[in-house]
Amino acid sequence: MTESQRPSGEYPMYPSYGNGDASYPPPPHQPAQPDATGPKATAWPGWGGADGNGGGDGSYGSDLPQPAPEAAATGRRARRPVALLVAVAIAAGAVGGGTATVINRLASNANGAGIIPGTTVSESSKGSVAGVAQAVSPTIVEVNAVSNAGESTGSGVVITSDGEVVTNNHVISGASSIKVTLSTGKTYDARVVGTDPDKDLALIKLQDARGLKTATLGDSSKVQVGEQVVAIGSPEGLTGTVTSGIVSALDRDVTVAKENGSGLGGRGVEQWPFEFGGQQFNGDTGNSTTTYKAIQTDASLNPGNSGGALINMDGEVIGINSAMYTPSSSSRSGSAGAGSVGLGFAIPVNTVKADLDTLRAGNTP
Repeated sequence: MTESQRPSGEYPMYPSYGNGDASYPPPPHQPAQPDATGPKATAWPGWGGADGNGGGDGSYGSDLPQPAPEAAATGRRARRPVALLVAVAIAAGAVGGGTATVINRLASNANGAGIIPGTTVSESSKGSVAGVAQAVSPTIVEVNAVSNAGESTGSGVVITSDGEVVTNNHVISGASSIKVTLSTGKTYDARVVGTDPDKDLALIKLQDARGLKTATLGDSSKVQVGEQVVAIGSPEGLTGTVTSGIVSALDRDVTVAKENGSGLGGRGVEQWPFEFGGQQFNGDTGNSTTTYKAIQTDASLNPGNSGGALINMDGEVIGINSAMYTPSSSSRSGSAGAGSVGLGFAIPVNTVKADLDTLRAGNTP
């Protein structure tokens, strides 16, 4: 055994109980209750006399400190500030952790795989399609372009509060005018800042915009097959449409046309054409094409989703939707069963982030 090294007198000595034969305090389940007998005295029933040896008159020894009635009555209340301090300390710790997370995210932006902060899903709503839709929908816009080929409707993702929007090149290629509609219904004129036809990406800028909500650009290198995703866009001009599914495959070699075509991937008779595995879908891609590695998803995509966002369940954009397969456009039977059949493709967001400086520099074909 280890002997106790407790110094003498470290613990208080208790007065005798009853006739002095037993020297232990009252049982815990029978706490003594003070009775005030005067302005400066407190009597403790059942204790010994003034000498502390059991006088039997009910008075407590005057040589020991006496609690005032007011202090005894408020003793339980006095402990509440301690609990409050603990709660404040926990809250401070949570804020500190959140600050560290933001710092880490900003630090990670030094490389192409970092997170670019923006609107994110609240902790209470993470992991739900509703939570993702509520957080990210305000950052997805409808893009309407007018060109010699006609009108097209696509989608875009707001990445800066003053109105920079990422979309597909094929949505705005050859456009003479561009109008962008926010989720609130407010409309802006937009101009093309830069395009990259080889990656089917374009950057446009809303005129006189400020204070816009921005999307968080995630890290597509961490995307895994089978994880749940949400797609938001304006299929067939239906602004803010939300669909969900999973990541079906990664690194699909998808080939799309560099220049605009009939329908431009928006509302129209012909959907945006693309190639995969040596076969053409949704029409003729033409002679000028580009190929990129795409994320495949079964989230429902339809004409007008091009340029919109593919989002993970943390509310981070992991891809820009760019191509989709519809059975009517590739069918030779002429059947009119247009619609998504679970074959959609998105440009990985890391490709977008790596291309932003080029786009902002005003690169145009």
